[in-house]
Amino acid sequence: MNTILIIDDEAKIRSLLSRIISLEGFEVFEASNLKSGLKKLETTEIDIVICDVKLPDGNGVEFSKIIKDQFPTVEIILLTAFGNIPDGVLAIKNGAFDYITKGDDNTRILPLIYKASEKVALNKRVLHLEKQLNRKQSFDSIIGKSSAITTVVDSARKVANTDATVLLTGETGTGKEVFAQAIHHASKRNKNNFIAINCSAFGKDLLENELYGHKAGAFTGAMKDSKGIFEEANQGTVFLDEIGEMPLDLQAKLLRVLESGEFLKVGDSKPIKTDVRIIAATNRDLETEIEKGNFREDLYYRINIFQIKLPSLRERVADIELLVNFFLKSFSLKTGKNIISVSQDYLKALKNHPWKGNIRELRNVIERSVILTDSSELGIESLPLDISVYNNEKDFAQTKIMSAFSMASAEKMQIQKVLNHTKGNKAEAARLLEIGIATLYRKVEEYKIS
Repeated sequence: MNTILIIDDEAKIRSLLSRIISLEGFEVFEASNLKSGLKKLETTEIDIVICDVKLPDGNGVEFSKIIKDQFPTVEIILLTAFGNIPDGVLAIKNGAFDYITKGDDNTRILPLIYKASEKVALNKRVLHLEKQLNRKQSFDSIIGKSSAITTVVDSARKVANTDATVLLTGETGTGKEVFAQAIHHASKRNKNNFIAINCSAFGKDLLENELYGHKAGAFTGAMKDSKGIFEEANQGTVFLDEIGEMPLDLQAKLLRVLESGEFLKVGDSKPIKTDVRIIAATNRDLETEIEKGNFREDLYYRINIFQIKLPSLRERVADIELLVNFFLKSFSLKTGKNIISVSQDYLKALKNHPWKGNIRELRNVIERSVILTDSSELGIESLPLDISVYNNEKDFAQTKIMSAFSMASAEKMQIQKVLNHTKGNKAEAARLLEIGIATLYRKVEEYKIS
């Protein structure tokens, strides 16, 4: 139930309102002036303030702005003996929930309090979601205590509050976009757009259009001007993932953006100014790509001002248990299961696995295990066979005595469970099983899975 603070210099009015509101089950506090009211707000979690407009030490209309600035989730209902339109307008502008004349308060106050309570609940929900989002985008979202990860986090924190171009390197699945978002979130540009694009996901013409936009009539179907990422992200950050896949023609155009802050829309001759910070990422060796003629040397030196090489999961085995617990909690909540632990054999198998897909691969394995598990603990039987069986020489020797029938039975059971979880969605099942859709169809037919 919400807590309510009544601020009024007339003791009888405070007492009457307090009695009426308390009978509805609300917890009520009282203050005789703005100073003591503000002190109560600072020391007690208050949800709704009912405040007189004219008080010995100030005006309730002006006080509304102070409350909303310091306590944004609090809602304010103002009471006045002599209502007037200008004061009412200013009160709402300052953030008051409503402004009513004394005398009307006996009939209107309780309905207003219930409406204000609904808004307080919404305010708190929004604030909670904003905090979750901020955490998700900040360096706090990066899980790990190993020196391999803490060293690169420290470097990223140092460069974040500058405008330096950052190049993130490392294997696929190491979390480059997570780092890019954290750098943006910790920068002075964090109030503006962060826009990410995967350079390998588009052909040359489409990528150019996505990055720079186009003028009306630039090509068939271009009916009006269109903004590209560099225009949309002005004053913010552009994350160019897989920059090593960018065609050479577009590399030259990107170089111009980096050197002059200007670009041309497709079909335009007038340059447009932009102020963006660029964070680029690649899993390729760009120096080797330069030697092959696939990447411009001048662009490489322009984006390689501050390079951060993200460690593979093999280099941070000590973080696997933390990551497993994080993903386990997330997927247990998502699936509605009460899985609270992992077996030691399960954890050992994960630590022995080479993780060529890094954190992304680990995440997929945990999701799959949660789907397959019906108990409160993840066991080694829920792991893919290549992890549970082939994770060391001893286990590999044991597989020689496993019959083809037992292997097939285990595989059939896993496919059936995943298909049950996806409600027959074979594309999603193939993703979770980490096999091709054609392979899944073949297995379904081979094992006669319905």
